[in-house]
Amino acid sequence: MQVNEPNFDKIYNFEDRLVRFAGECIFFVRKLEKSYEIEYYKNQLIRSSGSSSLNYGEAQGTITSKDFMFKVSLSVKELKESRNSLKVLDYIKAGDLEERKWLLTEVEELIAIASKMINNKK
Repeated sequence: MQVNEPNFDKIYNFEDRLVRFAGECIFFVRKLEKSYEIEYYKNQLIRSSGSSSLNYGEAQGTITSKDFMFKVSLSVKELKESRNSLKVLDYIKAGDLEERKWLLTEVEELIAIASKMINNKK
């Protein structure tokens, strides 16, 4: 298996950041040990990080402001689930420290950006 070298350069397009976040979560969990407990959080992190990106993609095609806010709020919900899984993995010190910290910082920034989008549409 090829080891991913994380690309921690700043991306300014929100959709691209969500895609990179989901991808980096996949690369991160691929390197984690296999145990019942860790598998649970690995699977949850992959689902929630990917779902946040997919929901935002759907938001791009909405017709009304209300639909847009709903889809972006689903993205925020999924990002918060990702954050929680990452916090558990961080607590048990699973995986590379630098990658965990980057993912935790990135998810906080993504939550803040998406929340600001929702507030600006109100």
